[in-house]
Amino acid sequence: MSIVDLYESSKHRNNVAHFSAIVNLATVDGDLNEDEQKLVNRFARKLDITEEEYQEILKNSKKYPVVPHINTDDRLERLLDLFKIIYSDHIIDDAERKLILKYAIQLGFSQEKAEEIILKTTKIFSGRIDLDQYKSILKIL
Repeated sequence: MSIVDLYESSKHRNNVAHFSAIVNLATVDGDLNEDEQKLVNRFARKLDITEEEYQEILKNSKKYPVVPHINTDDRLERLLDLFKIIYSDHIIDDAERKLILKYAIQLGFSQEKAEEIILKTTKIFSGRIDLDQYKSILKIL
C-alpha cells in the first residue's frame, strides 16, 4: 500500500467518523426530520460516504469514534458541520448541547475552550448577537 493510499484511507476513516457524529447529533432528539435528512444526505455526499457505510451508520451511529484534529481550522469546520445539523430545526436542546460539547472535547478542544466556542456559535446560529459582536465576527470596527 502506498503512502497516498494510506492517506486516503485515513482521510476516509475520519470522514466516516465525522459523518457518524453528524448522524448521532441529528438523531439525538428522535428520528430525522425532513431538514435534518436533507443535511445528512448532503454531508454523506460531501464526505464520500458509501451507501453501505450510510446504512451501517444509520443503524449504529455510536460505532465510530470521533477523530481528534491537530489543526484548529479542521476542528472548527467539523463543529460548524455539527451546528448546521443541530440548527436544521432552528433550535438547540439540552441533549444536543451536551452532545456537541462532548464532540468538541473529543475533537481536541479543552473543556473551557469548547464551552466558549459552543456559547458563541449558539448565539450566532440563534441570532442572539448584538451589533458589537456582529462587527467583531466580521472584523469591522
